[in-house]
Amino acid sequence: MSYQIRFTKRADKDIKKLSPKLKAKLQEILRKRIAVNPFSGKALLGDLKGYYSVRLSYKDRIIYSIHEEELIVMVVRAKTHYGE
Repeated sequence: MSYQIRFTKRADKDIKKLSPKLKAKLQEILRKRIAVNPFSGKALLGDLKGYYSVRLSYKDRIIYSIHEEELIVMVVRAKTHYGE
C-alpha cells in the first residue's frame, strides 16, 4: 500500500529552483521511501509539529505532512529552511 504524493504551490516553486540532479534525487526519495513509509522521516517539533522532514542535500529538506485517512502525503517545502 503506497501513499499518493501531492504538492503545495510553495513546494512546486521550490522544485522548479532545484538542479536536475536534485530533482531526480527528490523523485527517488518520494517514490521509494516516502510513498512507501512516510513515517520514516524525522518528526519535527515546535512550529512544525505534525510535519516530517527528509534530507535532500546538505542544506535542503523535504518537509511534508501525512494524511493517513486518505493515504496522502502533502509536500509543503522542497528546499532549504535556512536563509536562501
